[in-house]
Amino acid sequence: MLVPPPLSLYVHIPWCVQKCPYCDFNSHALKADIPELDYIDALLEDLDTDLAAYRLDNGDRPLHSIFIGGGTPSLISPDEIGRLLREIEARIPFAEGIEITMEANPGTVEADRFKAYRAVGVNRISIGIQSFQDDKLKRLGRIHGSSEAVRAARLAQEAGLSSFNLDLMHGLPDQSIDDALSDLKQAIALDPPHLSWYQLTIEPNTLFYSKPPTLPDDDDLWDIFEQGHQLLREAGYVQYEISGYSKPGVQCRHNLNYWRFGDYLGIGCGAHGKISFADGTITRTVKVKHPRGYLNPQKPYLDQQTQVAGSERPFEFFMNRFRLLEACPKQHFVERTGLPLSAIDTPITWALDQNYLADRGDEWQITEHGKLFLNDLLAAFVEED
Repeated sequence: MLVPPPLSLYVHIPWCVQKCPYCDFNSHALKADIPELDYIDALLEDLDTDLAAYRLDNGDRPLHSIFIGGGTPSLISPDEIGRLLREIEARIPFAEGIEITMEANPGTVEADRFKAYRAVGVNRISIGIQSFQDDKLKRLGRIHGSSEAVRAARLAQEAGLSSFNLDLMHGLPDQSIDDALSDLKQAIALDPPHLSWYQLTIEPNTLFYSKPPTLPDDDDLWDIFEQGHQLLREAGYVQYEISGYSKPGVQCRHNLNYWRFGDYLGIGCGAHGKISFADGTITRTVKVKHPRGYLNPQKPYLDQQTQVAGSERPFEFFMNRFRLLEACPKQHFVERTGLPLSAIDTPITWALDQNYLADRGDEWQITEHGKLFLNDLLAAFVEED
């Protein structure tokens, strides 16, 4: 029987000062002032529509977390972020200890607002540092410098937040092993509770895809990861997902809910959502991508709505779940897909035989071997035509 899991909310702010050459997110370079009043109004109307459509306006499912992403959400004023959060809570109750994260860039104006965002309800900020080396930042199209990155991290420390995250990339154009480890050491020295340390990948529909830069080779990438992972462990960070490291007890609750196949409403340009229902239905949604269309009162906010078929649920569940390094309770599969364990007997038996998974009675644990062959492991759960 499908049991609706914890519910989160993702809010998308689509504007950036400029588009970075590696970015494939739904972001749009600013060409005029942000219509923030109209956009916040639209977000709330979008939320109202979802709450009514998915029968979530009765208060039975409080919000477990909110993540305001982009784009660059810190381009929106604290007053309007505050109005957004107040109006969301007026529509759907907040769970006790709700985590409210907002992404921010290290630019001086945004960083100076950290305390103001905290005052209106944001209790976690994720700062897009990417590198502490000016030449690498310039190559990545970032508009901040290394000194601003350091200053932003220190302001986050002083803002009274429950936690904050630094986003840091490795495998950058022409980056040496020493360069990558130097960045990581600088990040660790700033003592963030959470570090997202991930490898640059070249995605379609980006400038880097059309004009590929020279990236470190596989041997260097492995050395960067292996040595960097050791540095993080020695500094007291625990890896809890592929690119997520945190001090004990301060993992990102929003990310955990996502990777545990939890539910989330998505409001804003191009935002994705996933909602489960007690009748066994799982619905995925995508909102209108472009701000012009999203702000057009004559058009609906919803662009796509699809049902996740039973045959697709094993792959979707494990594609998310195996991103986490924690053990997976077998009951979670039953409750969050609505399928019996017998539905995956064949792929599970094969994965155990391959030493990709270990059976711990009530749980499955991905093995070190399984991490190395994750694509093969996930492929086992894809329904054959």
